[in-house]
Parts: sequence; structure tokens; C-alpha cells
Amino acid sequence: MTIDPDPALNAKIPSGPLAQKWSKHKQDSKLINPANKRKYTVIVVGTGLAGSSAAASLSEMGYKVKSFCFQDSPRRAHSIAAQGGINAAKNYQNDGDSVHRLFYDTIKGGDFRAREANVYRLAEVSASIIDQCVAQGVPLAREYGGLLANRSFGGAQVSRTFYARGQTGQQLLLGAYSALNKEIARGNIQMYARTEMLELVIVDGHAKGIVVRDLVTGKVSSHSADAVILATGGYGTAFYLSTNAMGCNVTANWRAHKKGAFFANPCYTQIHPTCIPVSGDYQSKLTLMSESLRNDGRVWVPKRKEDCPKPPHEIAEEDRDYYLERKYPSYGNLAPRDISSRSAKEACDEGRGVGPGGLGVYLDFADAILRYGNDKAGGKEMPKEKLIEMGKAVVAEKYGNLFEMYEKITGENAYNQPMRIYPAVHYTMGGLWVDYNLMSTIPGLHVLGEANFSDHGANRLGASALMQGLADGYFVVPYTIANYLAAQKPGTVTTAHPAFKEAEEAVAVRTRKFLDSKGKRSVDSFHRELGLLLWSQCGMARSQEGLQLAIDKIPQLREEFWSNVVVPGSGEQFNQELEKAGRVADFLEFGELMCRDAQHRQESCGGHFRVEYQYTKEDEAAKRGQAGEALRNDDQFAYVAAWEYSGDVSKPVLHREPLNYEEVHLAVRSYV
Repeated sequence: MTIDPDPALNAKIPSGPLAQKWSKHKQDSKLINPANKRKYTVIVVGTGLAGSSAAASLSEMGYKVKSFCFQDSPRRAHSIAAQGGINAAKNYQNDGDSVHRLFYDTIKGGDFRAREANVYRLAEVSASIIDQCVAQGVPLAREYGGLLANRSFGGAQVSRTFYARGQTGQQLLLGAYSALNKEIARGNIQMYARTEMLELVIVDGHAKGIVVRDLVTGKVSSHSADAVILATGGYGTAFYLSTNAMGCNVTANWRAHKKGAFFANPCYTQIHPTCIPVSGDYQSKLTLMSESLRNDGRVWVPKRKEDCPKPPHEIAEEDRDYYLERKYPSYGNLAPRDISSRSAKEACDEGRGVGPGGLGVYLDFADAILRYGNDKAGGKEMPKEKLIEMGKAVVAEKYGNLFEMYEKITGENAYNQPMRIYPAVHYTMGGLWVDYNLMSTIPGLHVLGEANFSDHGANRLGASALMQGLADGYFVVPYTIANYLAAQKPGTVTTAHPAFKEAEEAVAVRTRKFLDSKGKRSVDSFHRELGLLLWSQCGMARSQEGLQLAIDKIPQLREEFWSNVVVPGSGEQFNQELEKAGRVADFLEFGELMCRDAQHRQESCGGHFRVEYQYTKEDEAAKRGQAGEALRNDDQFAYVAAWEYSGDVSKPVLHREPLNYEEVHLAVRSYV
């Protein structure tokens, strides 16, 4: 089946060979001379890695920038939660890495559902990101001789992940934050902390400003610009329990969607396999244990159900199932996240899970500790206790803060007993549709990082989120935004335009509706109910029946929300319940779109696993694919699903962008 191009979706992919597209595009792109750059104003919403790097870069180029942060400081952006590392095709290990290999690993990791040209560009600029961060003083780990260190991550057979112990995101963000602060001090960036975008302002079909609420005073205000950039992260907290900060939300993207920005692949959710299991019904978030731990930790469960209650040290080696090593010998414990997550669920569904409720598997460091101890001993005969002591010191040097975090949360010492882990919602590959310039279907609205859909397909490889955020902010949008701005006369739209007053009134009406509701249920109770519904029916596994159940129930829950929610306080003050109400109201609309997208895509790919579409034992015997893995349908679904708001959240309009591959061949995704 040939999927015809949709006239509403012009990806603006440059012509020519894949390896030359980005260079050609930069050469052909429009330019704005330095004197004229000073006349343009750009709004950047979000101050994580993508937002901070974009704001700093644009300001250094001469543009006037308004930066909006809903935390008290950009240092609290959720990018700090990234632990394990950032990928780059430097080939420092001389193990065969290259730009093409990083590109192919990313395309394959995303199950051949990402746009080829964008992914190649990401791989191409990855090396420059490391140079940029080192120049900023980011303390990336180094080898004994002073060279930058690398470690392995899931979905790759080379070591290309740069890291700063288990706090890579925090250190990279501090680098971008220092660049941002320099420009704030210079007076070229106006920083608005503790403000939340509540509406996008459209003038003559173009994005020309935003309406925000001051989260401390409650004051609503408008801001105009010549272009708007959204770098507001993902929507994983739609599931309530996730590894995301509780404040993460879909509101900025959803406001833009309802003004005309198409939402692409909303059902593509990444489940991370190494999270601390749920411990209670009223837990508010989950904690990630970095994928980097799978370099040295071995994942296993008991072979027999009756052994599950036993302490792990009482289960003999021959009675343990190292299932990732068994199923995927080429990659072992570094199999990609979607595959590793489903394997953990499969083991627990068989009754072989460990810990409370049987929802956990072991991540065991005993072998690594002994191995490192022997390495340190250098061949000398030493008591086993001494070798273990030396091995623990090596593991602590590499991952110490992660082990400390685990012990504070669980009360268990993972040096002496295995960690318990279970999959949880972590990252969202879907987002607003963007073209090669990172511009959405609304002219002037650019979308960066996790907020767009462009680079990861149906599953993100570990250590690629930081790479995409910094690539978009430092090296892509500073070039591509000029293609839009060069055709705009600077400063022609101000907040005096009637569109701003209309947007402010829409915000006021919505706020009054929240505060006037005299219901009985808290905002969190609705969020928790929605999250459980999405997790059970649109989480690690989806089915036609389950998705229809969710699609039927979400509108009912949404109706009850508007009639029975209680939001205390007023709009003219610090009011976190009002903040949450707005975000949950958007989740209650967005969640339905997520399920509709999952239902329409009648195939399995990456993190989108439809139980009706998976390889069987017969396929495995015929060497067509491993039983139980995702079964794609390339003839009918090799496209980006971009949804348009029709005015009714229950009747979105589907647009298709065909995924045409010039450099790679569609293949069965195998990690055996």
C-alpha cells in the first residue's frame, strides 16, 4: 500500500543524499544580518535543556528573547532528572562507532517509525554537543589519562554515552543555565520565572505571542513576539504515576494543538524498565534508576514461582532466570527499553515477580562487584571479602549517588542485595508535529526537545533525550528559525492587538469555571483515576477492547470533572490546586486522543504494543521474528499520524506523513 503525501504536512526535507541534507539546508537557508537580528523578539517557553540552550543561543546571535519558566529557577527543570548520559558519535573507544551507526541504531531503536532526515541530523550534530558542553565546563567523567569516558547504553553495541556519574542531566543543565544567565545579565534575555503559559495567541494565522499566569500572584498577562518556541517537555504525567516531576504537563502543547498545531503520534509512550516499584496506593510519583546501571547489573527472576518469597541470596544460581541474557544474547541486559520492559512484565505476569505484589524483578550487582574487585587485585590472591570491598568502591565511584537514592527510598542497601525494579512511564515520543525546520503546522510556532515528535519514532534509546534537547537548542533552531523570521517584519504585532484580549478573556472564563465548581472531588482524585485507566488500557500493552473501554470512559470522567471537581481559593493568589486543575483538564482531553491514536494504529511497534499484533512461535520457527515481539505493518502504517483538532476533542482529524527511507531498509527489529 502506498501512503500518499498529505498536502497539510510539508516536512520540508532537503533534497540530495542523506549525509548532505543538513549542510545543504544550512547553505540554502535564509539569513538575517546581525543589525536586523536585534529587531526581532522570540518567546521561548520552557527552560530545560532545549529551552535554555535555545534561549542562550538565540540571544548570543543578537535576537531579543523572552524566556518563561514555570519553576522558581531553570535549574529545577525536569532535565535534571536525566541520570545516565548523553550519546554522541565520537568513537573515542575506537569500537566502530560513527555518525551512520548512531543514526541507524536510533532508527532501528524507534522501530522504523521516525523521520530519517531528522534522525541523521541528530547523529551528525551529536559530536558538537560534547565539545560545547566541555567548553562550558560541564564535568563529564574522564578516563585516568584525562580523556572523556564512555559507557554502553541500551540498543547499542558500542560505547558512545558520555556521563557525569548518575547526574548527567543536572550537570548539562547547569552548563546551559550558565549560558542563559550570561545573556540575562547582558540584558538581552528577559526571564519570567514562576509563570505558566495558558494560551497561544494567533494573529493572521501566525503564532505571535502567549498569555501567562504568574503562579505567585495569579496575575494574567500577555506577551508578544515575532516567533514562539515551545520547549515544554513531555506528557508522561498523564498516567499520574511516572518518573516525571509532578509538575510536568501537556498544557502548552495542548493549547497550541487547539489553535491549529497538529499532534503527532500521541500514543508513543516509553516505558522505562529500571524504576523503583510502586510501594502504595497513594504514591504520587515513581523514581528512575538509571539505565546505565544495566551496564553492570544483571536482571533476573526466579525460575520457579515458589522461590519468589525467598531472600535473593537463598536462590541458587542455577535457579535464576537471567531472562534478558537468555532471550537477547547479543545485547543481554542492554536490550532496548521497550523490549526489556515487556520482558519484565511477562515474567511478573507468569507469577515470577519479586517483592510486594509480585511486581518487581532483580537488578543484581554481585558479579560486577566481584569482577571489579579482581581487577583491582591485579592477579594477587586476596580473601573474597577484601575483593568485594574493593569492588564496591569501584561501583560506588561509577554509580554512588544512584545507590544512595535507592537506599533512601527503599531502605535497602543495593551493594549487599539486588535492587528491585519494575517498568514505569518515563518519556513520550509523541508531540507536536514539526517540519525539518522544527516549525509546527502553525507558522511561527517552533517546537523543541521532548515537546516535538521528530527524532525517536516508537521507542527512544537511552541517553538520546539529552542529545535531542541540546541538538535542537544549540545547533538546529538557531539556523532554521531565520527561514521564518526573514519573511516577517519585526515588531508588527503588539499586545494591543485584539487577539491578545480575546486570549486573556478565554483564560479568565476557564479560571472562573474551575473556581465556580462546587463539587466534592479533589483534582488529584480525577488525575489518579485517569492515570490508572491509561496505564491499564494504553500502557505497556494495548488491545482493541481495552482502548475502546478507555475511549468510552474518559469522556464520562471528563464530564464528571467539570461538574464535581473542587478548586479552593481564588485566581488572584498562589493557588496550586488551580494550577493542577488546568493541567488535569487538559489531560482529560489529551488522554482520549492518546487512546484513539493507539486504537487506529493496528500494528505493534516499539513502545506501542498491541496484543493482537505480535510474532508467534510459528514466526520464530520460520526465522521471521521472535515470539512475543512487536509485529509492524509497514504496508499500512509506515507513517506519522498527525491529528488535527476539529473543534470536538472526540472527533480529531487524522493526517498522514509517509515515512520514506532512502538510506535504511525496513527490517524485522532483532536484538537476538
